Amino acid sequence: MRIGFGHDVHALVTGRPLVIGGVLIPYHRGPAGHSDADVLIHAIMDALLGAAAMRDIGTHFPDSDQRFKNADSKRLLQQVIELIAEKGYRVSNVDVTVCLQTPAISHYIPEMLKILADLMRIDPGQVSVKATTTEHLGFIGREEGISAYAVALLISSDFSR
Repeated sequence: MRIGFGHDVHALVTGRPLVIGGVLIPYHRGPAGHSDADVLIHAIMDALLGAAAMRDIGTHFPDSDQRFKNADSKRLLQQVIELIAEKGYRVSNVDVTVCLQTPAISHYIPEMLKILADLMRIDPGQVSVKATTTEHLGFIGREEGISAYAVALLISSDFSR
């Protein structure tokens, strides 16, 4: 078994779509970034890569590479799943917390769970997504940004369920 931790943060800006966990959420601002800037998926990717001792998403998908300009983070997560499979691992479970003041996203979490489970080839019961605010404190509380934290457990591919 291997445990990894991931974190991602992006500024919120006007004119960008708000995509969290692969779900497009109606809102007047979205995260600035080279790809679609899906903080939830980016945190998961970093947790998975960290657990497999494969560095971070910037190593595999650098923002200096135009191939990843406006990239769909769901596709990038699929590539990470392939990378960890090549090292002999699969996802056991993932736990994620998204931090943002507004909008409320709890209504979208069931859809996120299904999307994430499908992408990681696991059961939705092996994925936890939570959302919290910062009680109006800091850059998140001022609605200037969004962040996510993820923990992932990998197990050997030959480990029976």
